[in-house]
Amino acid sequence: MSFVLVVNVKIKPGEIEPFMQKLLANATAARETEPGCRQFDVLVDPADPAKVMFYEVYDDETAFKAHQETPHFKKYLDAALGHLESRERAFFKRVAP
Repeated sequence: MSFVLVVNVKIKPGEIEPFMQKLLANATAARETEPGCRQFDVLVDPADPAKVMFYEVYDDETAFKAHQETPHFKKYLDAALGHLESRERAFFKRVAP
């Protein structure tokens, strides 16, 4: 079973572009450099571009914890949270496919 993180954020007015640049850099680095990262999708609400969801799949919780220790994640977290009105995280265990 995989370890899954779903994050829903609401971006502050006027902050969409700088936030998305940071988020996409983190997502790309995770997919390209982390062997335990299987998927990192970024989804935007077509009716409200300030509402964004990330869907991240890792081999296991250890791989997710390793993600949180990477330089690209720490850089993202330090810079990105100030762009947000809200952030909600939920963790799941993937059972299929």
